[in-house]
Amino acid sequence: MSTPSVRARQTTAPTQVKRFVFVLLDKFTMLSFSCAIEPLRLANYVAGKTLYTWKLAGENGREATCSNGATFKLDMGLDEVDREDVILVCGGIEVQKGTTRPVLNWLRREARRGNVIGGMCTGAYALAKAGLLDGKKATIHWENQDGFMEEFEEVKLTKSVFVMDGNRLTTAGGTSSIDLILKIIAADHGSDLANNVADLLIYSTIRTDQDTQRLSIPTRIGVRHPKLSQVIQMMEGNIEDPLSPADLADQVGMSTRQLERLFRRYLNRSPKRYYMELRLQKARNLLMQTDMSVINVALACGFASPSHFSKCYRSHYNTTPYRERGTQGPVPGPGNRLSI
Repeated sequence: MSTPSVRARQTTAPTQVKRFVFVLLDKFTMLSFSCAIEPLRLANYVAGKTLYTWKLAGENGREATCSNGATFKLDMGLDEVDREDVILVCGGIEVQKGTTRPVLNWLRREARRGNVIGGMCTGAYALAKAGLLDGKKATIHWENQDGFMEEFEEVKLTKSVFVMDGNRLTTAGGTSSIDLILKIIAADHGSDLANNVADLLIYSTIRTDQDTQRLSIPTRIGVRHPKLSQVIQMMEGNIEDPLSPADLADQVGMSTRQLERLFRRYLNRSPKRYYMELRLQKARNLLMQTDMSVINVALACGFASPSHFSKCYRSHYNTTPYRERGTQGPVPGPGNRLSI
């Protein structure tokens, strides 16, 4: 880069250097990792001096492979780090397998020493498994939230892009790492530096911890109809105890027949069918991300009868819940379907 206008003047004032230790779990997501490390590099560039340094760590101390197959050389194993270091655990697909006993023991040890510890993408699973998120707010990629909530009830899971709760940090994956790191840079060295880094990244909208991960319902479904969006939001919030079409219609001031026409017109399916698809999608997430029994998955998704659940599941996915579980294997923990 050769844009001198964004670079700050070098000063002779001593600057405390903050070090980040990136713990790369097996099959970690490159996007989330690179979106965390590049803003740190650019902060040094803009400031004209070293503000941040980093080390790459992993269980074997030699190399780590990310989900796209690229391999990274590690600087260290699971060694003791300085108390001032910020530890960021980078997860990806099959995070449960990457969250090994040595990783958990190391995280607990460093947590006892008071380090700031964060989870990038599905790295939040490793923190939760180690008990580091108990009673704290956290986030994880939206595709993994169903399984996470079932396994870690003591964690206050949110749908935010990132969360900072005391000395625990979590991000939702993808580009959300940029938002977290820019927040840290702004806190350490001011918003001007963070904004300059964002400009170099061509990152025109910096999100906060109040922003949510997913697109709005109108954007997702491609339809801007306030009552339709309101009904879908109610459906998504009432999976375990589904509301009847009559109740949904009543809450938005419509008749059941009007609601039926609304869904047919814009989504080419009945409200009942759309609601069933939402429930079955959650059921599939739970089957693939947790070790919950099929019966408990059925109950969690509003099916009182396992036989009815199996019939609906077969009709939609052309396989039974039991075969889905058998094909994928019992896969405890979230993270196995994340592919960003």
